[in-house]
Amino acid sequence: MAIRTEEQLSAFIQETVRSTPVTDIHTHLFAESFGDLLLWGIDELLTYHYLIAEMFRFRPDLPYETFWSMTKQQQADLIWQTLFIENSPYSEACRGVVTVLSRLGLDLSTRDLNEYRKYFEQFSSSEYIDRILSLSGVRSVAMTNDPFDAYERARWEEGAGQNDSRFLTALRIDPLLNGWDQAYLTLQQQGYQVAQDFSGDTIQEVRRFLQDWIGRIDPLYMAVSLPDDFAYPEASVRGRVIDECILPVAREAGIPFALMIGVKRQVNPSLKYAGDSLGRSDIGAVERIVSRNQDVKFLITMLSRENQHELAVTARKNRNLLVFGCWWFLNNPSLIEEMTRMRLELLGGSVIPQHSDCRILDQLIYKWDHSREIIAKVLCDKYGDLFRAGWRLEEEEIQRDIAGLLGGAFWNFLGKPDPAAV
Repeated sequence: MAIRTEEQLSAFIQETVRSTPVTDIHTHLFAESFGDLLLWGIDELLTYHYLIAEMFRFRPDLPYETFWSMTKQQQADLIWQTLFIENSPYSEACRGVVTVLSRLGLDLSTRDLNEYRKYFEQFSSSEYIDRILSLSGVRSVAMTNDPFDAYERARWEEGAGQNDSRFLTALRIDPLLNGWDQAYLTLQQQGYQVAQDFSGDTIQEVRRFLQDWIGRIDPLYMAVSLPDDFAYPEASVRGRVIDECILPVAREAGIPFALMIGVKRQVNPSLKYAGDSLGRSDIGAVERIVSRNQDVKFLITMLSRENQHELAVTARKNRNLLVFGCWWFLNNPSLIEEMTRMRLELLGGSVIPQHSDCRILDQLIYKWDHSREIIAKVLCDKYGDLFRAGWRLEEEEIQRDIAGLLGGAFWNFLGKPDPAAV
């Protein structure tokens, strides 16, 4: 059906973005069968590392050791009191909690944390997964699966990964690239004949390790988070692992290599897992790795705002590169809007504008509610430009385009059908 007016166009775009199911291509969520790795509920929401770091800004009197000695519920109580009662919760991380509670139907006027806790007690984890996926409009999520984590490895040995088709797999290999001095010991414990100095059969054995895990979990891609000083090519262990192990295996398996670039680890160790930061990276490393390996597909996101324009331009020149998401410190509405506009203007629909990066199941609600609102706003402007220029649009065309942005472009890039859409 043809759209006749700008008002009709805007309403249709907003409703289509709101109702189109999402493939969330990168999360840290887990299916129920992974046990304690699945995090959900109000105390997990409130003790998320974004909120921990924010709370300390309002409590310069609080020793770090005192906070870390508290129980999770005590930590949640303190964060709630500090960020939601003593201050208005308008930071994006705080607003996200408010959005979740509101969408779950809880009475925000009471501000009663114990009453909110009672709400979550009524659900089993399987019931809650169903509820959150339904409320968020997310059809499937890609997990982050770490074969170097002993607890997760045990779950795979017990058959955990085969129980819920909504939870897709991604092979996370950070220790191979960022911590070889410890990673080789883990590989040895798993029966791989590797040496710290890369002698003997180490290259072949690292490849075998990757091939074995690809065969075991059938991942959509291999992924790594890299520091801001990532360089390519590089005469280092990381450079050798990439060139001699990861790229050949990705090429053979036909799966992308996902690079998340720009992390500065532990700039404040007292904050523990909340103590990481970011730095601008060298786009030349991205240009070189994608252009020199045109037969390998790359999914890339970068953490610094200053890298975003260069990354989009690099994607224009390399069809084997798919840019995705507004990651971590970029997950703020003003930056999401800026980046989404720029990417659509440079790349059209050949981009994945957002992924949630959720670690807490409940976060799917606010990450996608907030992002959908921004994506719809940008699309209203872009389609409006076309409409005013005399280009007439059919509803089916807009539905096609939005389905692409919310997951279809990812599946097309993989060269696979979306299994959840069948």
